[in-house]
Amino acid sequence: MFTLISGGVTAPNGFKAAGVEAEIKNKNKKDLAIIFSEKPAAAAAVHTLNRVKAAPILVNQEHLANGQAQAIVVNSGNANACNGEQGVADARRIAALAAELLGIAPQDVLVASTGVIGQPLPMERIEKGIREAVQKLDKAGGTAAAEAIMTTDTFKKELAIEITIQGKTVKIGAMAKGSGMIHPHMATMLAFLTTDAAVTPTALQQAIRTATEQSFNLVTVDADMSTNDTAIILANGLAGNQPLTENSIDFPQFQAAVTFVCVELAKKIARDGEGATKLIEVQVKHAPTRQDARTAALAVVKSNLVKSAIFGKDANWGRILAAIGSSAAEFRPDQVDIWLGEVQVAADGSGLPFDEEAARQVLARPEVVITVDMKLGDAEATAWGCDLTYDYVKINASYRS
Repeated sequence: MFTLISGGVTAPNGFKAAGVEAEIKNKNKKDLAIIFSEKPAAAAAVHTLNRVKAAPILVNQEHLANGQAQAIVVNSGNANACNGEQGVADARRIAALAAELLGIAPQDVLVASTGVIGQPLPMERIEKGIREAVQKLDKAGGTAAAEAIMTTDTFKKELAIEITIQGKTVKIGAMAKGSGMIHPHMATMLAFLTTDAAVTPTALQQAIRTATEQSFNLVTVDADMSTNDTAIILANGLAGNQPLTENSIDFPQFQAAVTFVCVELAKKIARDGEGATKLIEVQVKHAPTRQDARTAALAVVKSNLVKSAIFGKDANWGRILAAIGSSAAEFRPDQVDIWLGEVQVAADGSGLPFDEEAARQVLARPEVVITVDMKLGDAEATAWGCDLTYDYVKINASYRS
């Protein structure tokens, strides 16, 4: 259904990007990125539900009121959160300067930040970085942009696919960052999607919200919710299809493509959890409702005891059942079956004789799949996370230094 292509956020027609070293926090690291559409684009976004919201989110909520944007400016190294009126003024200044240099309206510029909370932005360096990034905007700049938004990430996260809609080739590109402070809703993560599909702002908002519910809102690394979580999608229409609405016959295909991209990014974020050595995927099947399945899957994947056991390759399946029992999920403990990979370790809520070495080998894999069968309905959900290691504490004990 989807063909993987190269290019990241610049794969779709009409998009350019750049990533530069503005020395916001450290030297010799890209830390400021710009994504630019050569024509105004429909725009939609979802943001953190944390009541403490970073300044860029407050500005974006204003700028997105008309459902349109043309550029996104992102910095890493400083979250511009908890900086009061000055933080909001700085976010507005970033949008205004980028707009001036790009020849567009300030309200058509969206802003995002990630990094340390409670420190003022070094605006002189950021403004210099914006000027440099505008000069370096290029069709091949997607990878540099993806590198510039990283904080404790150990690898860049980018993706692009193409699909056919109404006989037209439509491309969707994306980049994300996230490694720690990851927990719904959303998970400190940023994600930016671009597409050359023609989509109405209302339909685009539905697409990103639905995709987020099935991806970023099912990822947890450490159960700490960020102040800056943002996922933005721009659709400039250069593919030439008739604009998609929520009722278009081709909208479900577009929705599936956006969801696929977000799920792949979410898995990359989970795999790159701070200090992580393993990606954990928890599949809950036959739950009474979708919400019960989601609640149970997240309870397992965020459990520090489960995460620690998987790091130690200990098939302690009782922790899985206990985690579900501590959640609000509706289920019957005496009906639950549990698998670690292909090894069944519990049936009807009780342990089974199983090959400990086989289970240990499953838990030694870079991707560990836990399956929970509630045998109580038809709903299912999958959540992603990572193991909990010594390095997580090391990284977060000195995050500001």
